[in-house]
Amino acid sequence: MAASHPAIRLALLAIAALSASAAPNMTPDYEVKLLMDPSIVLDPSDHKLTPTVLSTFAMPTTVTKMNVQFLDTSSKEIYAAGWSPRIRKTEGENDFELTYKKRYPVSSNDIDGTLTTANTQGFDSGDSNYDAQIEWGYTQKTLSISRKKSASDSGYSGMDLPGTSNSRSMLIDKAPDKFDDWVSNNWGTTKLGTSRIFGPVLAKRSIGTWNSTQLYIEVWPIKDSAGTGIEYIVEASFKTNSRTEAEQKHDALMAFLSGKGWFVAQDSLKTGLIMDRY
Repeated sequence: MAASHPAIRLALLAIAALSASAAPNMTPDYEVKLLMDPSIVLDPSDHKLTPTVLSTFAMPTTVTKMNVQFLDTSSKEIYAAGWSPRIRKTEGENDFELTYKKRYPVSSNDIDGTLTTANTQGFDSGDSNYDAQIEWGYTQKTLSISRKKSASDSGYSGMDLPGTSNSRSMLIDKAPDKFDDWVSNNWGTTKLGTSRIFGPVLAKRSIGTWNSTQLYIEVWPIKDSAGTGIEYIVEASFKTNSRTEAEQKHDALMAFLSGKGWFVAQDSLKTGLIMDRY
């Protein structure tokens, strides 16, 4: 009888309509990332992958260079809000790649719950401008939702990245609304207006195969914690659209690298290291 009351009936209809119109969660792909021991897999003289590693994964001696830098305020307010605006120049590609990435830590292995959390904050399957990915490390998983743009590299040579002023201008000019208005109207572009560069870091990528899967190994020379030298981060990774395959091959690759004595039982946190050390 209570449900027949006009006000209650209207409320129930409104809830039903809202549920029907709610877009499903985003469908992520998966990138498994595992660390390798730089003291074993890199030549101590030139810090390149050893011939043994290259031959194991049928990798050529040629690499692809990637120069990467992040922008944030000195107090890292953008990073604290879970965002990372990035500028990258990849060897052989025209223009700079601008990426606005929002990260959500996956708690208790609850990938679907994390996707639902992102949905409530505006990231759902109806927005084709953003790509969702589960970054699957040694023990930690992170949902990364990225919007990519590009900016002209005219006037720059080789792998050079823009300085602070031009970097700010590029990222402000192309800033998507979700990033810009995340905390309040024009929050993102306001923070970028007083931002500085974290980096740059010139990484090198090798591409090969493992277990019928394309495998990437990247070498990232990141300033060490003392700020006086370089720490080399070596990361093996592969991508898949299948959660089941990601889980199975995560464990298989970890076992393979462990068997070679190459595995480092830690999570890969490159962005965090760059934000801490630059």
